[in-house]
Amino acid sequence: MACQYFSPCEHGADSFTVMMPKLTFGRGCLNEIGDRAKERKLSRVALYTDPYLKDGPYVRNVLQSLKSAGIEADVFSDIRIEPDDATVVEAAAFLSQGQFDGVVSVGGGSSIDIAKAAMVYTCYPAHVTDYFAPPVGAGRAVPGPLLPHIACPTTSGTGSECTSVSVIRINALNTKFVLGSPHLLPVEALVDPACTDTLPSNAIASTGFDLLCHAIECYTARAYTRWDKVDDPNSRTLLQGANPWSDMSARRALEIVGEYLDRGVNDSSDSEARDNLMWGATLAGMAFGNSGTHLPHAMSYGITHLMRNITTDGYPVASPFVPHGISVVVNAPAIFQYLAEGAPERHLEAAQFLGADAVGATPLESGEIVSKRIVQMMKQTGVPNGLSGVGFGTDDVKALAESSIRQTRAINNAPKVANQSDMESIYSNSISYW
Repeated sequence: MACQYFSPCEHGADSFTVMMPKLTFGRGCLNEIGDRAKERKLSRVALYTDPYLKDGPYVRNVLQSLKSAGIEADVFSDIRIEPDDATVVEAAAFLSQGQFDGVVSVGGGSSIDIAKAAMVYTCYPAHVTDYFAPPVGAGRAVPGPLLPHIACPTTSGTGSECTSVSVIRINALNTKFVLGSPHLLPVEALVDPACTDTLPSNAIASTGFDLLCHAIECYTARAYTRWDKVDDPNSRTLLQGANPWSDMSARRALEIVGEYLDRGVNDSSDSEARDNLMWGATLAGMAFGNSGTHLPHAMSYGITHLMRNITTDGYPVASPFVPHGISVVVNAPAIFQYLAEGAPERHLEAAQFLGADAVGATPLESGEIVSKRIVQMMKQTGVPNGLSGVGFGTDDVKALAESSIRQTRAINNAPKVANQSDMESIYSNSISYW
């Protein structure tokens, strides 16, 4: 707690808040959901999942467990990968008409995020952008508690089961923004790593790099003491900057992804690697759920806003589509090269946690070292070579920066705040790495 990174400053926060759900982790724990829901006295739940999981074994097991516990469940599965505000409206209508007393989500971040957002607009009806921060919305606070939500992730990257945010595409602006409130935090998370056994290698790679960026972004984020102190502690956002709690989880998550991502991607039978990646994703969710992300996620939204004529093998999604973790990592090496001077010691430590060769290195070299380590991991796992690998070139740089500059909270959470010109330079340096 005496770390210089968190030293007090005038008008800065002098305390931080930690929140997380009741967490169960382990192979087969998905079967516990009936008992978990019964303990909370639930009788009828809305189950959110996607159309590709709806008829599969994980949803089937969850429904059977709920039924055995005497709990009714109706399924909403019309959820697209990278969900939009139209899906939120439909999901909220489903919830409001069903006389439910709880919610279950089974799937990746899309299913969990839709469950969160649906509850907000069911419990506290409003225009769909009202609870989003400016410049996209009115910045209204979510007024109060939501229904009990038990989140069951099936991918090893999102961490959404441990966060109080929901990422939704606003169709009118054709880009993603964050809906956030402590009330969105699930009450329980059941994290069953067996769900990753059937994931294709490119899905493990994409979610693994989301894990990596979650962890390194919170470890290098602006310290919580550098954010303004709030008068009302109940209004303190959990996107509060780096703090000692998030540091603990982020460090271990970085060690896990550095050790196991290559193995988990390139050997689908390596259950040790995939189990560890699932645990790493949950740790990273705990970390960034209490600190927030910064520039890699902010700049990923420019990609998903302006992507065109691109599909990704293994994802049954119409063009244009770039998986979230890929949209984040293609800029990451250039971003951390730029940001390192804002927190050089932290970037050097992060590189070491990832397994980089940093013997004899100084903090002044941290940007190059962490950048090279991420590029090495990208090569090992076959992900696209920077922006050029997802269909962008130098002519797109200005438009990408103009799109991403709207992500003000994430941009300001970085250890060095980028303006639009800085972001254009970063995008230019992200075109290709090898």
